[in-house]
Amino acid sequence: MTQNRAAWIMAPMSKPLFIGNAPVYRPGPGEILIKAHSVAVNPVDWKIQDSGRYLRTYPFILGRDAAGTVKEVGEGVTRFHKGQRVIASSGDPANAAYQTYSVALERLAAALPSHLSFEEGAVMPLAISTAAASLYLPEYLGLSLPSREPNPTDKTLLIWGGSSSSLGAVEVFDYKSPQVIQDLVARLQSSEVVGIYDAIGETSSLTSLSMIVNHLAHPIKSVTVHPFENPTLHFAPSYVSSYGIAFPPNETIGEVIWGDFVPRALESGQLKAKPEPLILARGLENIQNGLDRQKAGVSAQKIVITI
Repeated sequence: MTQNRAAWIMAPMSKPLFIGNAPVYRPGPGEILIKAHSVAVNPVDWKIQDSGRYLRTYPFILGRDAAGTVKEVGEGVTRFHKGQRVIASSGDPANAAYQTYSVALERLAAALPSHLSFEEGAVMPLAISTAAASLYLPEYLGLSLPSREPNPTDKTLLIWGGSSSSLGAVEVFDYKSPQVIQDLVARLQSSEVVGIYDAIGETSSLTSLSMIVNHLAHPIKSVTVHPFENPTLHFAPSYVSSYGIAFPPNETIGEVIWGDFVPRALESGQLKAKPEPLILARGLENIQNGLDRQKAGVSAQKIVITI
């Protein structure tokens, strides 16, 4: 196999990423080896680089969104074959996306239909895993699993921060509006609210949601992606890490999402590859540029680098 290369973070808060050799991996039982074609940037990547938090071991390889082709399959793998187009969400350095070759768990990967490009596919993996863990795991919101033939329940879920890809929303509110708190309280008071999902996880979003919950007469289950600042709140949301997310302790939900719903819904068009990719120049050396561009602000797009 061709030598592996990666974009390494060498020490806490070190910049730029170092492009160098990486281990040559072999997939173990239940794993696949992916040759990357496109990788995406998530806010958590530059936040880890800037803050020096969350990582215990250096050097390390960041990146949680990969789209590519299967190079090898490990023992017991049945859903994938060599040469297949896939997307995958990943965790430790062997699984990290910012390298030419990476290992992924079969149960956290899905086939990428031929009508979607690798660049489109790369925008989805971490978003799928983080949202699914938040929405469906019983220790968080515990909602019903997604179906390719959904039945409306007339219940309400408030999502704060879904403007980049809020397909299917029944109502949309501008969180920058000075009236948004009053408007949402009025709307939720007449609804059966099954939960609140904060997709931003920053002081501003948590403070706004605290104000909403405090105006309602009943407690509401709430979950937020792990913030880097923990303000003093008057409500206690559960926290889901947006980095290294995986489905244990509930592997069944992971299999339902990645093994059944995602590939079938992508093929049929029920699940959309959103937001649109903002494609930068090719190569691992452009990943640092991607982190810097994301930090500067990107709206309704996700930065993607081809490898």
